[in-house]
Amino acid sequence: MSDMITAELVDLDLAADSKEAAARSLAERMVAAGRVTDLEGFLADVAAREAQMPTGLDGGIGIPHCRSAHVAEPTLAFGRSATGIDFGAPDGPADLVFLIAAPAGADSDHLTILSALARRLMNPDFTTALRTAENPAAVAALIAGDLPPASGPGQANDGQAPASGRAPAAPPASAAGPEAADTGDGGGEAPAATPGASTSPPPPSTGSGRESTSGRTSGLGAVAEQSTPQGRAFRVVAVTSCPTGIAHTYMAAESLENAARDAGVDITVETQGSAGFKKLPQAAIDAADAVIFAHDVEVRDKGRFAGKPTVDVGVKAGISRAPELIAEARGKAGRGEATAAAHAANATGPADPEETAGPGEGFGTRLRTWLMTGVSYMVPFVAAGGLLIALAFAIGGYEINTAPSVAQHFIWNEGASWAALLFQIGDTAFTFLVPILAGYIAYGMVDRPGLVPGIVGGAIALTINAGFLGGLVAGLLAGGVVMAIQRVAIPPVLRGIMPVVVIPLISSAVVGFLMFLVVGKPIAWVQARLTDWLNGLTGSNAIILGIVLGLMMCFDMGGPLNKVAYAFAVGGLADPNNGSLKVMACVMAAGMVPPLGMALATTLRGRLFTRTERENGKAAWVLGASFITEGAIPFAAADPLRVIPSAMAGGAVTGALSMAFGCTLRAPHGGVFVVPLIGNPWLYLIAVAAGTVVTALLVVLLKGLRRTARPEVKAPLADDARTPVAA
Repeated sequence: MSDMITAELVDLDLAADSKEAAARSLAERMVAAGRVTDLEGFLADVAAREAQMPTGLDGGIGIPHCRSAHVAEPTLAFGRSATGIDFGAPDGPADLVFLIAAPAGADSDHLTILSALARRLMNPDFTTALRTAENPAAVAALIAGDLPPASGPGQANDGQAPASGRAPAAPPASAAGPEAADTGDGGGEAPAATPGASTSPPPPSTGSGRESTSGRTSGLGAVAEQSTPQGRAFRVVAVTSCPTGIAHTYMAAESLENAARDAGVDITVETQGSAGFKKLPQAAIDAADAVIFAHDVEVRDKGRFAGKPTVDVGVKAGISRAPELIAEARGKAGRGEATAAAHAANATGPADPEETAGPGEGFGTRLRTWLMTGVSYMVPFVAAGGLLIALAFAIGGYEINTAPSVAQHFIWNEGASWAALLFQIGDTAFTFLVPILAGYIAYGMVDRPGLVPGIVGGAIALTINAGFLGGLVAGLLAGGVVMAIQRVAIPPVLRGIMPVVVIPLISSAVVGFLMFLVVGKPIAWVQARLTDWLNGLTGSNAIILGIVLGLMMCFDMGGPLNKVAYAFAVGGLADPNNGSLKVMACVMAAGMVPPLGMALATTLRGRLFTRTERENGKAAWVLGASFITEGAIPFAAADPLRVIPSAMAGGAVTGALSMAFGCTLRAPHGGVFVVPLIGNPWLYLIAVAAGTVVTALLVVLLKGLRRTARPEVKAPLADDARTPVAA
């Protein structure tokens, strides 16, 4: 990381009273260093990222970051504030601010910077050195890893807290997580895990309250004596993962490694992320005495750990309760507890649906998770295929869908041939929508064993014209069939061929039989009736559907209801007709309303909003116009009882008007940038504008009533986190 930060990019006296001012001050240093080419463009990208979710971490840390076309090379700037700057962390303002800039598309660079930094932030010596440093060059070397934290510049050795008032020895207890919409958990291969063996005596119990096999309450060392062979340390393997960011993933890994080192335990951690991960060696898993899962998404290839004593918690527990998790793992090993998967037919996936759910999750929660898994893997195909088709229509007109195959007929200097090429590529991508949806619903249920029967079932759904609904049912059937197969006791000699031969063979045959001969035809009948209904949508029926879809899009702004409505719309694009194109237009129009409404409200009555919200309002114009509903989340999180009903009212108006106007849309995304592809575009824009105005006026009215009902409380200008009126 040494080429990413220099002394010129360090500000030890950051004079800023808001996160926007802090980002600007540090970004100006990047511009001066030739790392950023357009200050305002880069700051707009930072604000857009910040609007999705706060980037503050507990422990006085802020990590604003983004990928931007205005960044010349991966860069990190650091600022230290004497007064603290609010970045949305639960424990208060941040005094350590890291601005991370990565070039557009440079996911690996972005993830590498964040993962390395997240690990170091778990080291109290590192944050202490940053708070007590006096030399920018030495700070740059410290952040780059060229200078050990223990010998950091200006390191306080008297054990006193720095001027900021934070105890330097306290690592973050939990993190708000800087990553929410733009990147995966981990990048490429996970950093090599560090065994935590230690010759120091284990500390006393952390209070897990577990009992050893002798029946007495034991500390870490006492349990270890009874759960491991003499002469070697207790061994643990762990997996950490989080849904959208990497900070939690790597901070949990670092916290577990530190706790294991203190307890005299050998640990190897596998960090799993959507950008890729490096599996633990099977030999390390086989030799482990216990397993710790600290995760908020499904552990991939979970069956590898079958039969081991297992502690299964959320990723934040891995950060804040690492010593307790080590103690709990020792306790379970001492009592000989093993996972239910040890008795499954194979080691390729969970044997019970309860294995795939977090503690206390019911069937409804698991079902939603399975469906959202399928939708999340389907969306990239939707975006790629839909936008290619939309671009083809823009170039060649709607009749381009009847063009002959470009494999037999392509003229290099004809625009129509290029339009046909784009259409046929996009149309091919769309043929994968239902199989991918079904395959990854099954994957969410039973991991890799569900992919083959799920994808096969989804393809059959297309063959019999069962469509999107058929894909949903096929995915659930595939997951259920694999679960049933895994419950059957299989002789050990056959377990090796289960994942590659037996499970794919039997599950595909069963799912195929059910889809072709049992459930497929009824689903195809329902799909045909739904298609006919959508085609015949007129008058009050269309308006009612538009209202319902508008309410769903604006209720949770990117959450499950929003995704259900969006999935319903894009599912219709796989077999487009007049009704399904109206639904797609309605859904996108309503999804644009919440951020646009908040942006307009902050413009009309800025005094009702904090300085931070007014800045977020500027970014919300762009986010709303781009159909990124999540741009309204910061407003909803700060004042849900006023913002959410206002957004829903505006969305319902827009949905109803879009349907009433008969607007259609063939592109699944794009916002105002695909208006030329919209049927009745001017009326469509009127519908969006009407909903935006309704949302803005309603939220201004509700906030104004609150101000009238309660006396105004002036908040300090430096404290953007608090609303300047009584809540």
